Amino acid sequence: MDTVAEHPVLDFYLYPSVGVDDWRYAFGTAKVRSLMIQMLSRAALLDLANAENYEQATDLLSSTEYALPAGSRNLIDLEETLLASRASTRKLFSDLIADEALLEPLKTREDFVNLRLGLRRKLTDRPIGLDYSNDGSIPAEQFEEIFEVEDYSPLPYHIQEAIERAVLAYYSKKNVREIDYALDASYAEYKIRKALELKNVFILELFRMQLDLINIKTMLRLKFTESEQRNVFYNGGYVEIERLKHGLDIGYEAIGHLFFATPYHHVVETGVSYLTSKNSFLKLERNCEEHINGFLKLTDLITAGPQPLIAYLLMKEQEIRLIRLIMTAKKNNLDTRLILDRLGE
Repeated sequence: MDTVAEHPVLDFYLYPSVGVDDWRYAFGTAKVRSLMIQMLSRAALLDLANAENYEQATDLLSSTEYALPAGSRNLIDLEETLLASRASTRKLFSDLIADEALLEPLKTREDFVNLRLGLRRKLTDRPIGLDYSNDGSIPAEQFEEIFEVEDYSPLPYHIQEAIERAVLAYYSKKNVREIDYALDASYAEYKIRKALELKNVFILELFRMQLDLINIKTMLRLKFTESEQRNVFYNGGYVEIERLKHGLDIGYEAIGHLFFATPYHHVVETGVSYLTSKNSFLKLERNCEEHINGFLKLTDLITAGPQPLIAYLLMKEQEIRLIRLIMTAKKNNLDTRLILDRLGE
């Protein structure tokens, strides 16, 4: 049986193992733990959310690393500040990681972001989106040139496979969403296959949980929109595909019980409750983030290893996304209650 498609055995209650110590990472672990202390606390994020307006929120940021240039309250300047912080965090991670092979699956995230943008531009002949990211394994300039001349041979084999799959999917229905479905499926398969190749317990379990949570969100979105689609779930996680399909056919009141024997019961139960009462996925999105964060925080049990470095990278990126979300909401005068619901308060 294909190891990517083989269903893993669920042998834990809430979280799987985070792996073992690796003393090559003693300095790197100490470094990121000192940086974690400097990250914004939950109270600081709530203060941002509860600020009276966007201007007051920017004042609160002035005492953090996300302070805007003197006198500026511009969202464009804020975005540049956030992107600079993200780039600095990713560079630090690359500098500290001792295993070059561990960089590939994390850099490939950006390759697929670029790939999505490039294919949408090429197949729809529209100037969609921003410039290509330079944080992937393929430099932005090279990526742009490859798509300009349509010579994909310099790209890694898994990227070439994803391109072929996405192009065929698009032309089968002439629907741009088919590009996204095909790329997401290719990326999901790549993640599990690569994690198995690396034989890294932490990466493998992280990717499996991510796939499970993506499948759960997909199930509820399909159900909410009364979609007839069924073959859009990804293999490789702990939750069986049949369980997810069954969730599409039962009432909302029974979905929590359906996931009772999985690690995601609380994620699903409270997320569904909020969805049915508010017609919103805010709580579900936050629940998924908190579940992943709970696993990342278990890396505190590791004295030294790549696990704390990966955890810091992902948690720092999430902090940046939350600041962007809060500040954009404030700029557009969204209800504070909605922001707090998204933060899980």
